[in-house]
Amino acid sequence: MNRFWYSVLLYLSSPLLISYLAVRAIKSRDYRSRWSERFGWYKVQPSDVLFHTASMGETQAAIPLIQSIIDSYPEHRVTVTTTSPTGSALVKKAFGDKVQHCYLPMDFACATKRFVKQLAPKLVVILETELWPNLVHYTQKQGAKVLLANARLSASSFSKYQKYPSLTGPMLKALDYIGVQTADEQQRFIQLGIDASKTEVTGSLKFDLQISDAIIEEGHRLRSQWQRDPAPIWVAASIHPGEFDAVLEAHQQVLKQHPNAVLIMVPRHPEQFDVAAKSIATFKMTLARRSQQQQVNSDTQVLLGDTMGEMLKFLACGDQAFIGGSFIEHGGQNPLEAAAMGLAVLMGESRYNFTDICQMLVQVNGLTTVNSSRTLAESLLENINDEEELKKRQQAAKQCVAANRGAVLKHQAIIQARL
Repeated sequence: MNRFWYSVLLYLSSPLLISYLAVRAIKSRDYRSRWSERFGWYKVQPSDVLFHTASMGETQAAIPLIQSIIDSYPEHRVTVTTTSPTGSALVKKAFGDKVQHCYLPMDFACATKRFVKQLAPKLVVILETELWPNLVHYTQKQGAKVLLANARLSASSFSKYQKYPSLTGPMLKALDYIGVQTADEQQRFIQLGIDASKTEVTGSLKFDLQISDAIIEEGHRLRSQWQRDPAPIWVAASIHPGEFDAVLEAHQQVLKQHPNAVLIMVPRHPEQFDVAAKSIATFKMTLARRSQQQQVNSDTQVLLGDTMGEMLKFLACGDQAFIGGSFIEHGGQNPLEAAAMGLAVLMGESRYNFTDICQMLVQVNGLTTVNSSRTLAESLLENINDEEELKKRQQAAKQCVAANRGAVLKHQAIIQARL
């Protein structure tokens, strides 16, 4: 399949794509607006640089890099696109009117061509694996240099790329340069036909995350208001449906030994907040909902983090964190925020989205693998009951993040060489 047939297939599947957006809109009001941007019917101003970050995770990782380019080239107009409402909200919060922001249109040929023609970028920086054939084709045809930054290519994605060489080959060869997270992924790109001289191992931007002292202090202050110290507090971060019960079952076991323990339960998606609350009620646990400003008191067993933009604050309240998307076949969510905050990290076995990062944390004993509610509870209790070992794991996780910083500077040099 080449790009022509890819575009035809995309047009034929447009009713399904619209249905998908409609379903998301029913579940979350954040998907009910700005549909014109999804189809390229949106007036954008010409920009020198386009950064595309798909969702909240990629956006969070890219913020320091984007800010460095804004600071170094104040005369350049920068546009940042996302595909998710959470990523969009983060762009607005981080940059305000310093950048032009909109959703990236779905990769219909006419929509992408119209968007690229209006934007007329000189440089396009695509984060991670957000490669869209028409986007790459039309930006490169427009004369822009196209960079893939913080690139990932898992073994499974590599196999998929190999299946459609007439589609993926021209797209990859149109890239001007690729900043790859690991040497293994660099080799996979080379095996797909990329010239080795157009690649560089840069490490992961996610290690360069910036957490302000103010956020940490705010989390500590919030915890102190609960008057629960020395109660053990753990965070179930970015968890998905299919994980709620396992997390609550583990907390039941923790409560048997430590009745004053608190679980901060943070679902990945806003549309799951009420679902999570119902699950907690099913387990007959006393609940405080953050969105309703309900206070954690001496009876509270679960704080439901049903707000947006407070994950770092919740992590700053905790001693250890279970990272979601890893008990189900989802590939895991990013463990680095918890590690950088100095929490001992626990994850299930599904973490192919962050294989190398997780391996690094495992090697230093900053991450513990669990595969059920029982083993999650056992690991949580092991850390709670052995304060010295818990501190070692917390410190190991934090030091692992600090030792692997530097990707922002490497990517900044790559971009500056092409501006």
